[in-house]
Amino acid sequence: MLNVTARQDLMNKIVETLNVVVEDARFEFKEDKMQATVVDASHVAMIDMKVDAAAFATWELEETDLALELRKVKELISLGGADDLIEMAYTTDTGVLTLNLGKIDRNIRPLDPSTVNSPNLPSIDIPSSIEMDGAALAQALRAAKQVGDLVNLSIDASSFTVHVQGQTDSVTVSFEKDELESLTCANPARSQYSLTYLVPLSKVFSSLGTVKLGFGESFPLRLEFSFNDGAGEVVYFLAPRVETDY
Repeated sequence: MLNVTARQDLMNKIVETLNVVVEDARFEFKEDKMQATVVDASHVAMIDMKVDAAAFATWELEETDLALELRKVKELISLGGADDLIEMAYTTDTGVLTLNLGKIDRNIRPLDPSTVNSPNLPSIDIPSSIEMDGAALAQALRAAKQVGDLVNLSIDASSFTVHVQGQTDSVTVSFEKDELESLTCANPARSQYSLTYLVPLSKVFSSLGTVKLGFGESFPLRLEFSFNDGAGEVVYFLAPRVETDY
């Protein structure tokens, strides 16, 4: 049994974020939170999301896993405004999830949970990190995407730099330590990542305040941000492009 109600803007942020990486997701509804961990088909990008039960207007359930096609949920959500309520009801008797928005009921048959990959998070001690304004980082990544698909991120004790070298043009965006909220770097490092994965995610975090970025020489990128006053937490991993000589 599941009976959960959420504001449309919360549901939209959940679906929008996961949809950056996957088309289907398994939602784990637990006693105190909703959790979803997803990885793309090529195992390049991964998202772990947790949303506290307190963020929802109604939270009455027995612990349940539901695997859903995000497109179908997104279609219903798109019909509402930010303050509208989305009601979700599910029972094992019917095996159907009902999404309600005002006078609209949409019945969705969940996917078999065993067919939707829910990976384990990597345990990695990433050596360097920064915290900065999400809008500033999103702008830097969009500028970088104008001239190339692979971005070089570099860090030292005094600065963080976003750089892309295209065939004829280049983009460099540098942030000094005092322009960042924090900077931790034991040794200078540089690593390369795909903007094809990063730019879509930047549209999600650009309006959310602070983001935390961790990386190192040929390390995965770890990006963290929160939404709904910290009730929702996202950890994003992106594999480095270690085979490219830059």
